[in-house]
Amino acid sequence: MRLKSMAIERYKKHLLTKGSRIKDALACFNILAQDAILFIIDEDERLLGALTDGDVRRGLLKGYTIENIVDEIIQPNPKFIRYGDNDISKIIEFRNAFFRILPVLDKENHIINIINFREIKSYLPVDAVIMAGGRGERLRPMTDSTPKSMLMVSNKPIIEHNINHLSLFGIENLYISVHYLGEQIIDYFGDGTNWNVKIQYTREEKPLGTIGSITSIDCFKHEYILVINADILTDIDLESFFIDFLKKNADLSAVTIPYQVNIPYAVFETIDGRVLSLKEKPNYTYFSNGGIYLMKRSALDFIPSNSFYNTTDLMERLIQEGMNVISYPLFSYWLDIGRNEDYYKANLDFEKLNLKFK
Repeated sequence: MRLKSMAIERYKKHLLTKGSRIKDALACFNILAQDAILFIIDEDERLLGALTDGDVRRGLLKGYTIENIVDEIIQPNPKFIRYGDNDISKIIEFRNAFFRILPVLDKENHIINIINFREIKSYLPVDAVIMAGGRGERLRPMTDSTPKSMLMVSNKPIIEHNINHLSLFGIENLYISVHYLGEQIIDYFGDGTNWNVKIQYTREEKPLGTIGSITSIDCFKHEYILVINADILTDIDLESFFIDFLKKNADLSAVTIPYQVNIPYAVFETIDGRVLSLKEKPNYTYFSNGGIYLMKRSALDFIPSNSFYNTTDLMERLIQEGMNVISYPLFSYWLDIGRNEDYYKANLDFEKLNLKFK
């Protein structure tokens, strides 16, 4: 079955059917402006070649006219990305070599998307699940009529910042788990077209913990799943997170947040009352759960169906099974908006730190 990308019809402005005239290409270049590159396709949108304004100039110098067909001057072997390819090094190689605009092909060489590194940072082979079903008790009365993830931060719902950030790294298949006042989220985002992503929803008829609802999703497109709480604000580099996951051959990686404890007194290290050493006013760094997880899709097999289950339960189960559960310490911006003071801090941070998630 041919894959369809919802991310989305905008890419079709870069497509031109074989047999078109050079003058048609020039008209397209005029619309594309700084993104002036066309991909020549057959009737089924299979990639045949690429065409730039430089190719047109060289063609005209050779004696072609604007009435000639583009097939005569195209580049026949353009670079492309294969949908579902897990080799992130190819993405980095293309980006570093200044290939700014690249087509994404399915297994039959149909163009299903076109990515533009002027607009996104990466193109990760990852699906994302956003957990947005929480009641937000500590944020009452604001959450009496509004789901927590739809509270406004810098004129956008909290969850919208997360969606924009995921899209920035080329993650286009999103699943949102909703429960409390979930219709507001569904009505606002719809199928995700306006955010250049494809959104599907899973509804919790009863609370299912921080990951229990994921078992109702049976249409993941990739082998890697990112799970994130909807009420988190972060500028995490998701590409670095993914690379670390692959490098360490993890089954699940949890983002962890450094938390420093400063002891204002001297601390004794003892065994059976005997003092071994003395530390004067030491600092200790602990790492707490950041509510962002990357996992192999196979890890989901350990989650019981339609049951209350937390991500911490899954991590403990995977550890018991001898699987590789790792920590990814995060030292960039992160804020869990769970209390009123956190909510106000988030809005202040946007102004003071000029935070931008896309």
